[in-house]
Amino acid sequence: MAEPLKNRFIRYWLPVLLWMGMIFWMSTGTFSAEHTSRFIGPLLHFLFPRLSSQDMDLLHGCIRKAGHVAEYFILGLLFFRAFRGNDPQGWRLRWAVCAVIGVVFYALGDEFHQSWIASRTSSLVDVGIDSMGGVFSQIVMFARVKISRPVSLQSIGSG
Repeated sequence: MAEPLKNRFIRYWLPVLLWMGMIFWMSTGTFSAEHTSRFIGPLLHFLFPRLSSQDMDLLHGCIRKAGHVAEYFILGLLFFRAFRGNDPQGWRLRWAVCAVIGVVFYALGDEFHQSWIASRTSSLVDVGIDSMGGVFSQIVMFARVKISRPVSLQSIGSG
């Protein structure tokens, strides 16, 4: 029996939209480098007291970029889950491609949004970094499905 459209939306697409809202919020001035440095800077200084200010800035930038990869990795997983819906098959290339396309388009929109925020910068490099998170999520999904799939004796004997 098919799941009602409203239930499918709530179950599969609402998490995507909520996470997109979270990314949108993190793209505001509240999460600019200037603001995150107030928290990350003291932590880095505590962990690496002899680090030069240039190295501290570089490490802060790397942590911020890793955050981009992580948030778009999660978005990629959520997109994949939404495109898959309740299909019992574990992985299809079509779902993965659609998920990556969704991530890329949202990353482009996110950078456009940031271009209007005074304390943020917009960069196509960031779109690439964000997109890497989406691609990586699909590689992980593929590996997870292929590793967790039980191997039957019949498939071993037929090879």
